[in-house]
Formats: sequence, C-alpha cells, structure tokens
Amino acid sequence: MTVNLWVNAEHALAYLAERDSIPHRTDGLAVMCELLPARVERVLDLGTGDGTTLGLVLAARPRASGVGLDFGDEMLRRAHEHLDGDERVEIAHHDLSEPLPPDLGMFDVVVSSFAIHHLAPPRQHDLYREVFARLRPGGVFVNVEHVASPTVELHNEFLAAVGRTPEQDDPSNQLVAVAVHLRWLEDCGFVHAECFWKWRELAVVAGTKPARPAPSRLTPMRR
Repeated sequence: MTVNLWVNAEHALAYLAERDSIPHRTDGLAVMCELLPARVERVLDLGTGDGTTLGLVLAARPRASGVGLDFGDEMLRRAHEHLDGDERVEIAHHDLSEPLPPDLGMFDVVVSSFAIHHLAPPRQHDLYREVFARLRPGGVFVNVEHVASPTVELHNEFLAAVGRTPEQDDPSNQLVAVAVHLRWLEDCGFVHAECFWKWRELAVVAGTKPARPAPSRLTPMRR
C-alpha cells in the first residue's frame, strides 16, 4: 500500500526545515527560470508548497499572474503567508491525485518542483496530459523533479549525499527514470522534450507545446 506522509503537517514542516540544505536544489530551480519563455501572462504551479517556486517564476516574469495548487493545509498556510498581498497570485486547494479543476483556464507556463513524484506513475502520466491540455500553443512545462536511479546502489549513494540512510527514505516517493519522463512528454505531444539538468536523482525535465497542431500522418486519398 502506498503511503503519503504529506498529509501530515509534521512531515511538511520537517521538509521545509531541511529543504535549503539539499545539495544543488537551487541549481535546478535556476535552470527552471532559464527555460521560461520571454513572455509569460499566466503560470500554474503544481504542488506549490510554500509558494517558493511560484514566487521565483513571478520574480523572473513580473508581469505574469500565477495560480498555485496544493492539498496540504500546512503548505497552503505557508503559501498564503509567503505570497500574502501579491494581487497576481491565487492559491487554491487541490489534490494532484485528482484531475485538474476544469475552470483553471489556460497558461503560458506550468511548473512543478519536487511534487509530482508523490503520485502513482500512471497518474503522473495522466497529469502530463492534463498539463498539455492547459498550455497555450508554444507554452512550456518545466518539472524540477526527484527521479529514479538505475540501481539500488546509486539510490543509496544519493541518500547518503543528502544526509539520509535507506531507513530514512521517504515512503511517499514513487520515482521514475528520466527516460520515462521524456517518453511521457513526447507521448502527450510535447516537442523539444529534454532533461536540461541533472544531479544524481534531481533533474529538470521540460517540453514545449507546439505552436501549431502537428500535421496529420494520414496519407491523402488519390482520386
């Protein structure tokens, strides 16, 4: 049975306390900002946590407005506290294990930071499809993500590098390999799908929604 500890305020607070000490985490977020389009009107942050990622995007694109979604009460409280008074921001309760709300509208950018890997892999794939549908043509999806190592030994080395033992591994994690993320992006219709940065099990994967519909592969009938 899958365990999701993120419903507990204690787990969320423990993560926030140690988050900034995770090696190279800020490097991944810097790459995310590099991948933002020059013009952004609306951005969606999936699993917004305390709003840090959404805040970074809005700092980089100050004319944009943003929506942050999360389901944890403590994270939502921190997001409201962090972004309080910013009229560009809307923070809403939503569990990513459920389909995205139908009234969200369309976005130029969708981002996520170390959140989607808590979902079951089939749901992760479905969420990628929903993101594609919510992006305007030419829009970009950037996922700063915790990904799977190819071997147990490498996974344990990653844990050691971030100061954890195998016994302290988060049972909420449902990690998949970078290659799987890229295949999902391509399956959903994204182009330029690529892993733009990686350090051990931390990675930035991204794709772009085509500006124009893909041409039909059907061969025209000859008369």
